[in-house]
Amino acid sequence: MTATVLSFLNFKGGVGKTSATALVSYNLAKMGKKCLVIDFDPQANITALFLKTKYQNKDKVATIESSLMTALNREESLDSITIEIEDNLYLIPNAVDFSMYSRFLERNFMDEKERISFFKKKVDSLRDKYDFIFIDVPPTISLPNDTAFYACDQIIVVLQTQERSLQGAEVLIEYLQNSIVDAYDSKVDILGILPFLSKRSASVDKEILDAASEEFGDENIFNAKIMQMERVKRMDMTGITDNPSDSWDKKTHAAFKGVANEILERLGEE
Repeated sequence: MTATVLSFLNFKGGVGKTSATALVSYNLAKMGKKCLVIDFDPQANITALFLKTKYQNKDKVATIESSLMTALNREESLDSITIEIEDNLYLIPNAVDFSMYSRFLERNFMDEKERISFFKKKVDSLRDKYDFIFIDVPPTISLPNDTAFYACDQIIVVLQTQERSLQGAEVLIEYLQNSIVDAYDSKVDILGILPFLSKRSASVDKEILDAASEEFGDENIFNAKIMQMERVKRMDMTGITDNPSDSWDKKTHAAFKGVANEILERLGEE
């Protein structure tokens, strides 16, 4: 077992990156793939979502004993703070103190390449324990994010069918090529472009998808596409629900299972 390390990205916020990370990893876990999600955002949205998922319908307070930044400061193994959320699904939680990560890198590493490659070494030590490792990053250009990008094998660009999201995808791909691949000889690659469609603007969806196909190539656009769903927003409050008798749960998981299957297909792991 050697994990593939992935991240869903766009430099525009609110496009569905965290939802995609959570629900794709959840469905891969249901399919028997052992998945780890690393929360790399000091806002800790995916940590909150997964803790709600773990403790939903239980009379318990969802708490964490140690976060990512604490483990890095103490030079602890990331295994020591990993939380089991469901069968085959694990989380490395984050908290607001991760806002100090950039200072941590600058204080501890004088060499720029050592800063960029630091987190990859932490992730590589976990590869033999999982099939997939997902890193959920905030939508910013920053030194902390560069360390996450450098740790990845594959990037999935999340494309909300809006002009700004398309521009964000273009900037992201150019940035990865120039600032990560070329600058540091990274092997990270783009697995594909995952469209998130709007509800009512079918003509706009088509225009953006046509523009994306022209810009990136039809073969690089995921066949699986995610429609904006109210159930996904509800899960932010409740945790991930998976009630087989609930048609909206079934519809939501069917969509993200489709993405999970296409990831396996694109990686040659069907």
